[in-house]
Amino acid sequence: MPQHGVRITDFARGQRLGKNNHLVQWPRPPEPKAMSAEEYASCPEFITMREVEVDGRILVATLLDPAAVPAQSLGALHKMRWNIEVDFCTIKAMLEMDVLRCKSGQGDRGLFPGLQPGALAKVALLAGVLPRLLSFAGDKRLLGAFADQLRRISGKQARALIATVTASITTLRLPNIPDRIEPRAKKRRPKNLPLLTVPRQVARDLIYAQRELNRVP
Repeated sequence: MPQHGVRITDFARGQRLGKNNHLVQWPRPPEPKAMSAEEYASCPEFITMREVEVDGRILVATLLDPAAVPAQSLGALHKMRWNIEVDFCTIKAMLEMDVLRCKSGQGDRGLFPGLQPGALAKVALLAGVLPRLLSFAGDKRLLGAFADQLRRISGKQARALIATVTASITTLRLPNIPDRIEPRAKKRRPKNLPLLTVPRQVARDLIYAQRELNRVP
């Protein structure tokens, strides 16, 4: 992960592994309010961390052996880790799942409409490419366009249409944009409305009661 902005990295300290690459001891932070005294006591007082500069950025890791994991490999791992964040954003935006109302993992899994991520992964396997090289948004639009037709047919017709859709998905290749950077900000301004802090029915009752008070006799 990237070094936290408030933490000072001094490569003159600790065990030197190379240029701008060393091992340091991070002390245990103060006890958090959400952690019990027993849990806090079970944590080590210090943890050995590796701090290394890669492409102008300080990365920290518990992969301590520079021979097994060189600095550039840590940089590549960090880029792969960032893909996880991109995938979460894709699921939230494309599948409109930014808010999950279920209270269990099993319930959340039942919310995935059509399991487009799984379908895309299978198509990528057949095409011999990585799933992230195919367009997730294009896959969703294509499956949505043929969804009604697939429900109405069966047998050879369905298999033929599935084969056609599968072949079409393999053509939805994304352009290669290495080291792409996007601002972490919202473009669309939120509507200036108050937060709903009570159950919806309670809010409705309050509106009805206010209308009754404002009604002209």
